[in-house]
Amino acid sequence: MKLKLTNLTYLSHSIVRLVNMRTISLSALQHYAFCPRQCALIHNEQVWAENYLTAQGAILHERVDSGVTETRKNIRYERSVHVSSEKLDLAGILDMLEHNLQTGTLKPIEYKRGKPKPTLIDEIQLCAQALCLEEMLNQKIDEGALWYQQTRHRIPILFTNQLRTKTLTIIEQVHRLLESGKTPLPTYSKQCKACSLFEFCQPQLFNNDKSISYVANLFTVQDNLEQLMDDA
Repeated sequence: MKLKLTNLTYLSHSIVRLVNMRTISLSALQHYAFCPRQCALIHNEQVWAENYLTAQGAILHERVDSGVTETRKNIRYERSVHVSSEKLDLAGILDMLEHNLQTGTLKPIEYKRGKPKPTLIDEIQLCAQALCLEEMLNQKIDEGALWYQQTRHRIPILFTNQLRTKTLTIIEQVHRLLESGKTPLPTYSKQCKACSLFEFCQPQLFNNDKSISYVANLFTVQDNLEQLMDDA
């Protein structure tokens, strides 16, 4: 089934309406896959800080997210495409959507600073965007691509059943985390130094401070007492 250009044009200029208070941002999925604590700090506690990595990413997206639409060799390129899913309570912006005018196929494209990662962080975000598009347009999307600034290389990503299942699992986990209103305690790892919230989070300090577990236990006891009172 071929997609009409008017549908794509509407997509790229439409405003995402938050379906309800449960709607989460696509960026929250990547934040969660990187670190659940980072996700809660940003999306529940509204904590944000720039470092050179986030600044480079912002500059890259300023160049990419121009909103300009163009057609070359039967491929229509839609930039800054707003996508959402009522079923998944998800919304966000896709960097680019390629529409093959001959075959009618659609391909979501994400631009990333740096180089390919050893985890599926970027693939999960891209797959979530494809799931949104499939619901909006009622059209199966089999493949997308990730473009990395550091390597100047575009990597095709197949939306396999395995990747789709992993993505849906992450979406559900993010919903549970943000709805709980709780921020996980920090756990220090090598990737912490790349986090813009490192100074705010202080994971090494938390790990070395035994009083943290003591305080956490106090809150657990308090929660249990409140539950008993509610059940009484």
